[in-house]
Amino acid sequence: MKPEILYEDNHLLVVNKKAGELAQGDETGDVPLIESLKDFIKVRDHKPGNVFLGLIHRLDRPTSGILVFAKTSKALTRMNELFKTRDVQKTYWALVEGKPEKSFERLEHYLRKNQKNNKVSVFTKPTPEAKNAILEYKLLGNLDHYSLLEVDLFTGRSHQIRSQLSFIGHSIKGDLKYGAKRSNPDGSISLHARRIEFNHPVTKEKLTIIAPPPKDKIWNECLKFEFN
Repeated sequence: MKPEILYEDNHLLVVNKKAGELAQGDETGDVPLIESLKDFIKVRDHKPGNVFLGLIHRLDRPTSGILVFAKTSKALTRMNELFKTRDVQKTYWALVEGKPEKSFERLEHYLRKNQKNNKVSVFTKPTPEAKNAILEYKLLGNLDHYSLLEVDLFTGRSHQIRSQLSFIGHSIKGDLKYGAKRSNPDGSISLHARRIEFNHPVTKEKLTIIAPPPKDKIWNECLKFEFN
C-alpha cells in the first residue's frame, strides 16, 4: 500500500501513519511501517542496495498521524538531538469522552510505567520511578458525546496524553486501556499526531507539517472546529 507522504527531501521522510500500523518491530512479528517504507523507496527509486531509514520518534500502534524518518545518518543524528533538546513542537488532536470544565488547562503529573502490562500510572506528586509529565490542552469544540482537544506536549512520556487525560476524567475515544467506555470498530484510539514544527536538520528552514485526520464521519466533523 502506498504511504501517505506529507513531506520528503533528500534528508527526511514524513508520513501520516494509519491507526493500527506498527512504527517499528515488536513481539507480534507484524511487518513494521519502517520496513514497508524501505521496500517502497527501494522500488520507487530503483535502489540496488539497502535503503537507509532511521525512525526518530514513535507513535503508539492504535494512534494515527505524523511520523518522521531520517533518510541519512547525518539527518538522523541531528534530528535525534532536536528531539533530545525539545526543539520540536508536537501538537495532537484528541477526541475525548465528555466535556472538560476548562477550555484550556495545563496538566502536570508524574507517570510511572508498568512494563508487564504496558500501562502507565498517574500521580499528582513526585513518586519513586515516576517521571514528570507536562501537557497543555485547548478545547476546540464539542460533539454530542465527545470533545475535540488540541494537545501540546512539553515532555515525551510513554502513553502521556492517554493517561493524563484519563486521569482528569476524559478518556480518549476507543482507549479501553485508559477507561474508555467502548472500543472503536477498527481497534484504533481517537488520538492523532496533527502537527509538528522544527528547523530542518540540514537546511535550517523552519518546517510546519500537518497531517489530515483519519477519513471517517466523526473526524470529518472535527475538521469544522479547526482555527489554524
